[in-house]
Amino acid sequence: MRQLASRLAVMSGEGALSVYARAKELEAEGRSIIHLELGEPDFHPAAEVLQAAKDALDAGKDRYCPVQGVPELRQEIAAYMARTRNLRVPPGNIVLAPGCKIALFLALMALLEPGDEVLYPDPGFPGYPSITRGFGGVAVPYELAERNRLQPDPEEVARKITSRTKVLITCSPNNPTGTVYTDEVQRALAELAVKHDLLVLSDEIYARIIFGGAYQSMLSYPGMAERTFIIDGFSKSFAMTGWRLGYTVAPERFVTALDLLAVNSYTCVAEFTQWAAIEALRDAQGATPRMVREFERRHQQFIADLNRIPGFRCLPPEGAFYAWVNIADTGVTAEELCRIMLEEAGVAAISGAAFGDAGRDFVRFSFASSNATLKEATERIQKVSAAWSAAIARR
Repeated sequence: MRQLASRLAVMSGEGALSVYARAKELEAEGRSIIHLELGEPDFHPAAEVLQAAKDALDAGKDRYCPVQGVPELRQEIAAYMARTRNLRVPPGNIVLAPGCKIALFLALMALLEPGDEVLYPDPGFPGYPSITRGFGGVAVPYELAERNRLQPDPEEVARKITSRTKVLITCSPNNPTGTVYTDEVQRALAELAVKHDLLVLSDEIYARIIFGGAYQSMLSYPGMAERTFIIDGFSKSFAMTGWRLGYTVAPERFVTALDLLAVNSYTCVAEFTQWAAIEALRDAQGATPRMVREFERRHQQFIADLNRIPGFRCLPPEGAFYAWVNIADTGVTAEELCRIMLEEAGVAAISGAAFGDAGRDFVRFSFASSNATLKEATERIQKVSAAWSAAIARR
């Protein structure tokens, strides 16, 4: 019997989705489950976004459209980049995709030859190493360590660069840690990219969700315009997760390749969603800043409550909507702790190992839920913490 392609053996799934599946099984049995495993805002798109989608459908905008995306949306994304990140991006350098994962997938497909090395953050989004290995690349992690306040260490990155290193992936704010890379760190990474002629994939899907200060894109540093791919989209900042709409801002010389890959895969992104996305970017009612302010309020309460649970230790995130909790002091593995929380407390969270080896002593919680829900979640966890707090007391 014919076998599946060997690339599937080196790829991996996502821990969040497997936890979600088990949580839904428990719900089907009548259990009350608090979902803190998925990175999905509990908001919905603004009213004007929904109306724009309806208007587009009524106007017959449900046909094939330009592969790169409708010109009006690409122009609006360019204006958005200038307004929110002080970047001057030609609309012709923007390629729409049905979600950021596809944008990341096609960028790596366009860039990697078998044996090429890709530096990626650990902990980080599981797709980085999985997709890299699927294309025959070598995934090389650089650690986001607690001793460095979860910032990349440019010296470590420099030590890991070899003659085969081709791509450096950055993600700020980071999933799962919520770390916003400092200007000093990003500048050092940019200098390494220029020095070693590396291409950079800057995952900026959480760029609008930061708690203080202005966002600095990797594209803004000297020498980076010709080597940086921005991966961004509408899922997180505009609460449009199910719309499956992302994009790549690419150096001009790579746009034709991305266009070719789009033609050979998804053809084009649904036209009516693109017209709705224009209204999302314009954000006439300030929906995104309002949502970010709410996330900031939530995280202040949630982090404080988590740090009161025996054996939990959490640095306040600077962006995104994740709490990255060190649970080493509990004496329980992250996997077992997540099992206890889900099966006994009805709280779904993700073991940090799902995001890389550096996450083995951590658990990720999403705080994209209401304050009341988050408060109930920590109260439930407190009640089952007896499973490990007695061991802490004996030490």
